Amino acid sequence: MKKRILGKTGFEISEISLGTWQVGGKWGEKFDHSNADRILNTAVDHGVNFIDTADVYGNGESEKAVGRLIQSRSERIYVATKCGRKLSPHVDEAYQPDALRKFVEHSLKSMNLETLDLIQLHCPPTETYYRPEIFDLFSTLKQEGKIQNLGVSVERVEEALQAIEYDNVTTIQIIFNMFRQRPATDFFAAAAKKNVGIIVRVPLASGLLTGKFTPDTTFNAHDHRAFNRHGEAFDKGETFSGIDYLKGLHTVDEIKKLFPVDSNLAAIALKWILMFHEVSCIIPGASRPEQILSNLGASELPDLSKAQMVGVKQLYEEYILPDLAKEKW
Repeated sequence: MKKRILGKTGFEISEISLGTWQVGGKWGEKFDHSNADRILNTAVDHGVNFIDTADVYGNGESEKAVGRLIQSRSERIYVATKCGRKLSPHVDEAYQPDALRKFVEHSLKSMNLETLDLIQLHCPPTETYYRPEIFDLFSTLKQEGKIQNLGVSVERVEEALQAIEYDNVTTIQIIFNMFRQRPATDFFAAAAKKNVGIIVRVPLASGLLTGKFTPDTTFNAHDHRAFNRHGEAFDKGETFSGIDYLKGLHTVDEIKKLFPVDSNLAAIALKWILMFHEVSCIIPGASRPEQILSNLGASELPDLSKAQMVGVKQLYEEYILPDLAKEKW
């Protein structure tokens, strides 16, 4: 497994790591701990040493599964979790140091850890980024030994730029893929200048970039792809990276023409992200062990050609950017 440095954390992590939103099964299904154990152990068996979770994934069951993995393995595995989304309503006013401290302490207990390698604010409201007391809390928690590093998972580039103004922010987790290219233009250079690690989430645009969906594809009623296409249930711009589903399918068909007919588009989409040296790691999810192996294969693909990179950018600018620009994604 090829590794990269996670910014000023100094952690040497697998360039393709693992996100655990659906690690216990497919979206909307009951959390399956035996399946989670298989997925997590398969990842570590094949060189993954960075696991991203959150206290709300699987209603807390994901953290428990990650904690169980850490206790059962001898390898050094870096753990990142997130806090803030338990707040209800999820509004700026609800973000208070005491509440966030309790979330951190609960995550430590759930995973049976003495310290968290990385705690991330979980897509807080934009207003929260302008409240120094929230970020100051995590310096205190670091002094207490409860965390090692602070990061932020963001929705927008502007939020990422504001977050890295705080010296104790060591990483940014951001949506970046063939359909969401703006971070490379407006954020990556600023992050590199401050030595901030970049963790890429939603790398396959909720599965669109696997090339396996059609206009007739259906999703489980509890799957966010069935009910959150326009942000009806949670953050707008998450599901399918905020693009129109049918337009996304058309663009995928055009992207396929840039590569050999029998290509694994999912692996190519991950390799495209790895072409940006500012990226520290990608955290695709998996609902079964075989998906881990498919994702990891992207690391071994040859570099994409200049013509292919230009072609992807041109398709993005023609079909995708006009819609995303309205939302400033």
